[in-house]
Amino acid sequence: MMTQIDELQSRIARALDRIALGVDHLAPPAPLPEPAAAPLPEDAPPPPAGEDLEQLTAALDEERMANAQLEARVKLLHARLADGADAGLREQIAVQRDTMAELDGALQRLRQANDMLRRSHEDMRAALEAGAPITGFAPEEARLRDVFVSLVGEADAAALEASLAEDEVA
Repeated sequence: MMTQIDELQSRIARALDRIALGVDHLAPPAPLPEPAAAPLPEDAPPPPAGEDLEQLTAALDEERMANAQLEARVKLLHARLADGADAGLREQIAVQRDTMAELDGALQRLRQANDMLRRSHEDMRAALEAGAPITGFAPEEARLRDVFVSLVGEADAAALEASLAEDEVA
């Protein structure tokens, strides 16, 4: 819609400029010599004379004024459109910043949990290598066992438990 208005506005401006050039170059008409061979058709409009020229000039000035007003309105509409778009973008950026802050907090919590799991894994591995029994966990130790299983896999944990059970029997 705005591009059509801009296009029409520029076309009107060019047409008015061409009219202005034509009117500016017109001098008060000199009496026309009577054509000898080809008379003017009867329905042909007469060329502008003094009063007609003044009317055309006044009409041109009015069109220029209207064109200037339209240009001012278009600039105002473009400015309003840009301001509205800027406000929307600012709001979108604020929402994205908040989301990024939340994601950063979650990432930091995951890193802490990962560090804690690594330390627990290292402690469990060292305890297993030292020959500590895997049975008889307290509830918090059962949680550590679940973490251990998630790290090494269920099959390896079951094999380790079977191996430890055999060691206890023997």
